[in-house]
Amino acid sequence: MPHAVTRAPARLFHWLVMLLFLLAPCAALADTTTGVGIARISISDPISGKPTEGYVFYPSSQSVQGTTALGPYDVAAATDAPAIPGAKPLVVISHGNGGSNLGHHDLATYLASHGFVVATLNHLGDYFRDTSRVGGIEVLAGRPIQVKATISMLLTDPRWKALIDPSRIGVAGFSAGGYTSLMIAGAKPRFVRFIAFCDRYPDDKDVCGHRADFEASAKKQGKTMEQVLDEMQGQLGRYGDTADPRVKAAFAMAPLSMIFDEHGFDNVHIPVYLYYGQNDHVLPPEANARHIQPLVRTLAGVKEIPKADHWVFLPPCSAELEKEIPVMCRDPEGVDRAKAHAQINADALAFFRKTLDVR
Repeated sequence: MPHAVTRAPARLFHWLVMLLFLLAPCAALADTTTGVGIARISISDPISGKPTEGYVFYPSSQSVQGTTALGPYDVAAATDAPAIPGAKPLVVISHGNGGSNLGHHDLATYLASHGFVVATLNHLGDYFRDTSRVGGIEVLAGRPIQVKATISMLLTDPRWKALIDPSRIGVAGFSAGGYTSLMIAGAKPRFVRFIAFCDRYPDDKDVCGHRADFEASAKKQGKTMEQVLDEMQGQLGRYGDTADPRVKAAFAMAPLSMIFDEHGFDNVHIPVYLYYGQNDHVLPPEANARHIQPLVRTLAGVKEIPKADHWVFLPPCSAELEKEIPVMCRDPEGVDRAKAHAQINADALAFFRKTLDVR
C-alpha cells in the first residue's frame, strides 16, 4: 500500500510532463509569426459607381525578405505570395481624410503576420488623389458604406472567401477612418455639432478651414449653416444603413468624434477601443476621443500616447514621404513614433484576438 501511494504522484507527474510537452507546440504556435502576402483588389464603390483600389494582406508560408516598395511606402509583405489556407478573422482598415490604402501598412502587415486577413481601400472623394467630397454627405455617410462594400466583395470573391471567417470581422481606422469605424459599429452623428466645434476651435484648419466657403454656399441657397447641416442629417441613410452587423469589434485611432452627442452610441453593442494623442491639434482629445469615452458603453479599452500629436498614428515615414509631407512625418519632442507603433500594433492585436475569439 505505501508503495502504491508513492507511485501515484510519480505517474501524475509523468502525465503532467507529457501534457506540457504536447501542449508546448500549440502555445508556441499562438505566438509565432508568418510571412505576409499582399495583393491588389478592386472594389465597386456604391457611392460614386466607380471602382476603387485596395489591398489584402494575408498570412503566407513565404517568408518576407526585406520590404516591397509600393509608391512612397516600404511594405513588409511579398506581392502575391502563397496564402496559408484556412478561414481567418478579417480586419478592414479605413484611412483618414486624404489618406491612402497603404497609409497604415505597418498595422496591416503586423496583424497579417499574426494570422489575420486585413483589407484596405481608397475612400473615393476623400483620398490623396481626390478630396472633392470632404464635408459632404458622400463622405460623411458614404465612408462606412464603402467599408461594407469591401467586406461584401471579399466574402463573395473566389480568391478571398475561403480565407475569411465571416463570423469574425473587425474594423480599424484613423481620424476620419476612426469616425468610419464608429459608424460601422452603429454610432450616429449629429452634423450640426460641427458648428459648435468650429466656434470653439476656429484655428483648426483641418476641420474648420473651409467654414467660410460652406457658409457662403449656404447663403447662396438662402439657408443658414444649421439648415444645411440639418438637411444633411436627413440624408444620413441615403446610401443605406451605415452600421454593419457583420462587424464584431472596432479599433478607433484619434477618431473624428466631436459630432457624436450623448445618444450617439445608443446603438453600439460591440467592443470599441479608443486611442489618441495627448496633444492632438487636429482633433483635440477633450472634444473628440475623451468626449466620447464616457458615452461608449461597450468601451473595451482606451489609451493616450503622451505628448503625441495627430499624425503619430501614421507609420514612420520613408525618406520619400518625409520630403512630400514633412508636417505629417515629424513628431513633437519626446515622441518616438516607431516605439508608439510597436505598442499600437500590439494593442490592436490583443484587442482583435480577444473580441474576435482568436486563440
